Amino acid sequence: MSDAPAEDPRLSFVYQEALRGLLQQQSAVESLRNRAGTLIFSASFASSLLGSKALGDGVDPWDWLAIVMLFGIGALTVVLLWPYYAMNFRSDPKMLLERYIDADDPATMSEMHRDLALQIEADRQANGRVVRRMRETFEVALVLLLLNILAWLISIASMPG
Repeated sequence: MSDAPAEDPRLSFVYQEALRGLLQQQSAVESLRNRAGTLIFSASFASSLLGSKALGDGVDPWDWLAIVMLFGIGALTVVLLWPYYAMNFRSDPKMLLERYIDADDPATMSEMHRDLALQIEADRQANGRVVRRMRETFEVALVLLLLNILAWLISIASMPG
């Protein structure tokens, strides 16, 4: 007979769910960054294609508006691609060893699962503020892309002749 307390499988389940939430959040950040690359490509492609036609008769106010929006899309893309070091998607192995293994009273797996589930949720919530800002930035950049294309098209449509 062992004197070790029985491990609670429910804590393992809670830990796995917390970890899954953090991994989904990390995946969402990677997806936003990938889509930011597609966004800047789309904006530059549309501007080079439509802008070359629109600027054929000189620069009018619609052209200036489209150019300003292109720079806005570029700035928003920089915000999306900026390396946010405050986001945390992993645990520090040194801290884990010190807290759970090398301590005077080493933790059980149930204790580790419980503590780590709470820490993962705190990290997910802290990351959430940055992820939310990134998502909103991407949404604004998408709207600017549509308006940019619209401005180029209006400029082309208003060309004489």
